[in-house]
Amino acid sequence: MRVIAIHLLNDYSGSPKVLKQLLAGWAKKGVDLHLYTCSGREGFLSGLPDVKYHFYWYKFMKNPLLRLLFLTSSQFLLAFKLLFSLKKNDVVYINTVLPFGAAIAGKIRGNKVIYHVHETSMKPLVFKKFLFGVLNLFADEVVYVSNFLANKEPVNIKKRIIYNVLEEDFVKLALANKNQEKEKKIVLMICSLKGYKGVNEFLELAQTNPGYIFKLVVNATIIEIQQYFNAIKLPENLFIYPTQTDTHSFYSEASVVLNLSDPKLWVETFGLTILEAMAYGLPTIVPPVGGVTELVIEGKNGYLIESKRIDKISDNLKELLENKVLYKSMSNNAFEMSKLFSLEYFEKQSAEIIFQ
Repeated sequence: MRVIAIHLLNDYSGSPKVLKQLLAGWAKKGVDLHLYTCSGREGFLSGLPDVKYHFYWYKFMKNPLLRLLFLTSSQFLLAFKLLFSLKKNDVVYINTVLPFGAAIAGKIRGNKVIYHVHETSMKPLVFKKFLFGVLNLFADEVVYVSNFLANKEPVNIKKRIIYNVLEEDFVKLALANKNQEKEKKIVLMICSLKGYKGVNEFLELAQTNPGYIFKLVVNATIIEIQQYFNAIKLPENLFIYPTQTDTHSFYSEASVVLNLSDPKLWVETFGLTILEAMAYGLPTIVPPVGGVTELVIEGKNGYLIESKRIDKISDNLKELLENKVLYKSMSNNAFEMSKLFSLEYFEKQSAEIIFQ
């Protein structure tokens, strides 16, 4: 059996990380693995053992019209490549809904086509409808990362839920460092450098709470960070870091982790950084809607608060960081919740996808 995995943009975000875990699990089962992704980028999908690489052209553009043009062009190129390389019994595994060319090619060649859906917040709406329309027409099965997403984007084909999990090495390091004494009270957020991810709200929280240290790790270069904050005066207790390949040092020193995504613009379908935080025994504050609510229980291992409610978030931060008994209880509950999302569960579920 061959699995032909497809991903558009290789980087250090959540969706390529999940695909990396899938490929590692299938490699243990002796599956012949082929990965099609864009060339010229480093990310979680770079240099994987037991994977044969096939690159196709794509370039991300900030201009939405150019981005759409480049995406469409890349999918014609991808479909053309696959039409001449797919074999009868191949499983075409499409990571995210963006590589629609693979679904078309897979259907033409009569292959089993499986989508792994990570997101729901795509614009414009007509583009989103097109992508999910292709999925409905050509997919044989859909994998969702949360119940929330499955209910938000329902389809009339076979579906299953496979929660994202943490890599074994990550869990071991987290376990070794989670009980470290915290010298300072640090509030951490790891996200893309986008307004809808709550970057501006995080800045406001830092200004409102000068007694705590705020650390923001964004999936961006130093130049992109400078351009984003060019006209903004940053408070002295806010530290901003570019893309990190290793985030353990940030989690090990942090006291609380935030996700401040604006649900009106971007709904978190799972929240991998929240699960990573919980493995370190860190309480979290997240939006009250989306897949993150399947990880965070209000008042038990974190809080569910809308990102615009800066005063409320500040009050809860103070309550949590100044009450040692409450903090220890939430920390323990966060760690226990993280144990439910084991790699063993993930690999068992992912094996069933292709062998059933």
